[in-house]
Amino acid sequence: MHPPRTTRLSLREMAMADLDDMAALLGDSTVMEFYPAPKDRDEAATWIAWNMSNYAEHGFGLWIVETHDGEFIGDCGLTWQTVNGTPHLEVGYHVRVAAQGQGFATEAALACRDHARNLGVAQHLVAIIHQANRASQRVAEKLGMQRDPALRHASPIHEVFSADLTSTSQAEAEAIGTLRKANNVDIEFSSD
Repeated sequence: MHPPRTTRLSLREMAMADLDDMAALLGDSTVMEFYPAPKDRDEAATWIAWNMSNYAEHGFGLWIVETHDGEFIGDCGLTWQTVNGTPHLEVGYHVRVAAQGQGFATEAALACRDHARNLGVAQHLVAIIHQANRASQRVAEKLGMQRDPALRHASPIHEVFSADLTSTSQAEAEAIGTLRKANNVDIEFSSD
């Protein structure tokens, strides 16, 4: 089950029919700047298969993010990642270059964070972010996440941001207000 629609976005399960869009997204050197390398078409197909497996096993994964008109924006969702040697629920996101800087990553990630809270599968949410990726770090901060020096990922060039899923913090409420003002939209979620 995917998160509910937001004001501008819909999230849905990936399928192999999304390979062209996902290959373009994951093959873009700007989008994948903080990964070891962009992914080729076969690796993008493996990415989709991994998420399809996650849906079957956990009921969630990374979902396709698109506008209500069906314009492909990227992917965003929830996956289990190893931090401090144990599984932690992570929110992750990729937005195609032409759609960056419009608040889409934050809007989709907020929906995923709230979906994780509603699922009740974890008490904390993490984001594993390259230490130089300020744009992604800002998205995490808008979700109410903070760098957590007690949490370590296997990669020394990544930092772990975390948030408590059991309550809404003042920082989260302020971040939502800032996002609303910056994008002149009312961030609301519906079950449509």
